[in-house]
Amino acid sequence: MRVLIDGREADPTTASISVFDWGVVRGDGCFEALRSYSGTAFAVDQHLDRLWNSASVLGMDSELPARASIADWIAAVAADGGDCIVRVIATRGGADAQVDAPPKLIVFWETLPDLPDSISLGEVSAPWHSGGFPWQLAGVKGLSYGPNMAAVRMARAAGCDDAVLISREGIILEGPTHSVGWVVDGVVETPSLDLGILSSITRTVMLEIAADLEIEVREVRHPVSRLDVAQEVFILSTVREVLSVTRVGDRIFERGPLTARLAGAFHQRVRAATHSI
Repeated sequence: MRVLIDGREADPTTASISVFDWGVVRGDGCFEALRSYSGTAFAVDQHLDRLWNSASVLGMDSELPARASIADWIAAVAADGGDCIVRVIATRGGADAQVDAPPKLIVFWETLPDLPDSISLGEVSAPWHSGGFPWQLAGVKGLSYGPNMAAVRMARAAGCDDAVLISREGIILEGPTHSVGWVVDGVVETPSLDLGILSSITRTVMLEIAADLEIEVREVRHPVSRLDVAQEVFILSTVREVLSVTRVGDRIFERGPLTARLAGAFHQRVRAATHSI
């Protein structure tokens, strides 16, 4: 394990930040999670673009270290971790002038979880999600993931592996830590970004790959009943890439050919980019 805090080495067993940091007290900050393949992180520029966007919306971009420095820290941590997840966390720092708690930029790696060949999803209502209602923080990858993690626990309590979030109006949104897509009559559909979902980097790459493969994709606003006519469902995730979904609630799906094509092409794209083939 390797941990860098503001670029300085920290003992993984004792690495720490101030308990007065608002990243701890209020969940105030932003983060990114990258996947490293054989010691090289994928899509570093895209992740840093999103980190800067999140920090800018939160009014803390001026507190970030230099972009080139963060890129170097990601590279160093990824090289140490090999096949791993690299996390980049930017904290707000302390709000009490009497306490020395400056903002922190933390980079560390963690072990990849066991990766299945398919998962099941439970439908979870997400009244906290903007669901397309305009608000300033839509699309920000902030530290406050409490509701998302609660949604995963609810889905698991119902016998599923993970969750798909449904708006108050019954519209399909995204997963707690992934984007979603499905196939209807040979056309890939995925929720539109104007629903306030996160601009997933894996989703963006999938759109590029689909265009290369001449697979039609529609960005849509559909109720969860749309899945009643879908032939395939999949999730899009930094860690899990393009992964088949074999059940959503009571709906059963096969591991379909379009999902397999997208997954295979994504697999090739990231490994070519990281020289891990």
